[in-house]
Amino acid sequence: MTGNDITETGGLCEKLSTLPTAPGIYQFRNRTGKVIYVGKAKNLRNRVRSYFRDPRQLYGKTLVLAGHIADVEVIITSSEVEALILENNLIKELKPRYNVNLKDDKTYPYLVITSEPFPRIIITRYLKRDGSIYFGPYTEAGQLRTILDLIGSIFPLRSCKLRLTEENIRSGKFKVCLDYHIHKCKGPCAGLQQEAEYLEMIDEIVRLLKGKTSGLVRTLTEKMHAHAAALRFEAAAEIRIQLESLKRYAERQKVVSLDNADRDVLAVAAREDDACAVIFTIREGKLLGSRRIYMNNTGGETNGALLSKAAENYYLETIDSIPDEILLQHRISGDEEATLKALVDEKKHKEPGRKTTVRIVVPQIGEKAHLLEMCSSNARHHLEEYLIQKQKRGEAARETPALCDLRELLHLNKLPERIECFDNSHFQGSDYVSSMVCFVHGKPKKSDYRKFRLKSFEGSDDYAAMEEVISRRYSGSLAGELPMPDLVVVDGGKGQVNSAYAVLSTLGLSIPVIGLAKRLEEIFLPHTGDPYNLPKTSPALRLLQQLRDEAHRFAITYHRKVRSERTLQTELTSIPGIGEKTAMKLLGMFGSVERVAEAGFDELATAAGVAAAKKIHAFYHE
Repeated sequence: MTGNDITETGGLCEKLSTLPTAPGIYQFRNRTGKVIYVGKAKNLRNRVRSYFRDPRQLYGKTLVLAGHIADVEVIITSSEVEALILENNLIKELKPRYNVNLKDDKTYPYLVITSEPFPRIIITRYLKRDGSIYFGPYTEAGQLRTILDLIGSIFPLRSCKLRLTEENIRSGKFKVCLDYHIHKCKGPCAGLQQEAEYLEMIDEIVRLLKGKTSGLVRTLTEKMHAHAAALRFEAAAEIRIQLESLKRYAERQKVVSLDNADRDVLAVAAREDDACAVIFTIREGKLLGSRRIYMNNTGGETNGALLSKAAENYYLETIDSIPDEILLQHRISGDEEATLKALVDEKKHKEPGRKTTVRIVVPQIGEKAHLLEMCSSNARHHLEEYLIQKQKRGEAARETPALCDLRELLHLNKLPERIECFDNSHFQGSDYVSSMVCFVHGKPKKSDYRKFRLKSFEGSDDYAAMEEVISRRYSGSLAGELPMPDLVVVDGGKGQVNSAYAVLSTLGLSIPVIGLAKRLEEIFLPHTGDPYNLPKTSPALRLLQQLRDEAHRFAITYHRKVRSERTLQTELTSIPGIGEKTAMKLLGMFGSVERVAEAGFDELATAAGVAAAKKIHAFYHE
């Protein structure tokens, strides 16, 4: 079933035409009624209808998903943040087939300050909504126990499980234990320490766990001097011991920023169908720890989309304080950034005295860029470890029949795990562009797609176009930025293949190159007379067709954008009452001036408003 088949089914077509423009979540179901995908949207109508375009405009996992949609259900929410929370809950509950799977940290330990009189500090792996204060989760239990030992060495907290109610203490029910005699506890069970004094210690511990060590050192220093001035030398000596332990702890924390700022750093590494995101927690310029989020079923997703999903999941689940600044490795879409910012601002404003907004930054140079590079290195390292463990468990991706077929039919030395495909697009020799798509293990890797605007020749010359794009891809900066492929595919016949092969030979590269001609689906090799004809049922042919069609789609999309930009001033903005801002909005919605001209009144009104729609519709149709 294709996207076009779906839109012809009466019930679903009716639903699509009546979808609201409000924010909310949508659920796609297959023919059996099972939920196969859950998504959120700022505008439900626009987002859901984007899945039912021409199948040639879809790719990878989205194309497969569209072929299984039989029904859609929506739930309207009052804001994007509500939609994000609902989406997160439904994905965890329903586990839809086509959603990216995030492995959260619920099995990792937390540090908890209990909600009882004279609170205790313990380690737990389970969150309970009982008013207790939680810190974590911590990825390393050893690190957590070190922190617990440190707190015990600085603050004389009780370690017993006694029920220290006011009545029990007043009745003299309990006696002090060994901890009291070795100065590890001040004996609240026997009424030797007031609850107000004990809770002051708890407040200081909370500040310590939030990374606010400098403020805590200042407070304790002031207390020590006050005790000394009042001739309470024993109390001053106790605080001095606490200060020494606290300073040793602060020295062990790695200083990664000289501006003493609070910030989180997020980076992601992806390969094949898996990804790993790493979050650094930096408070007062010191690295307190890191968090990892593993993801699978990520094929075809860009690094920006994966980073957005990881950030949303992390800030929905985190119970730590929200920093003033968030550093991201990649830019995320405008809607995703707006949702993330609304989420973190809302959580930050709930913290006492934290009414400022959070800055979201993608740094390119300087100290912040260095922090991101360090975070990225950790993400790559943890992903490598994860894939090795996955391989040991027998979960690694196996050789697909299509790749094995290609290796045998083309007599390749190794499995073509990475394939790059090129296609050119132009209009009567003008606005010449080229596209490169990349498949890894038979699946699209959109983050490695590239597009080229060709300018080294004039007129219509497919051979010169192929020479330019091959040369630009496999020499210069791109040659170092992207790994070399195991196979190059060009959309075309003998001439295009020979042009590509000549450039590769000149560059000293021995990468196998083939061409796939559209008319008879024939495969051409360099400097051979007769083409290959693969069986129509061959998995290798289906993979090559998918590559070729994806490269064609990517080239056509870019070509339309280039043409639209060129014709924007001469057509759309010539309509009375239509300015450049409205014209750009229309192009963003429809993709080209031609599609704007073909659009119906309702579609134009949705994109640019009723007043503008009347002018545009009249210009093209009346």
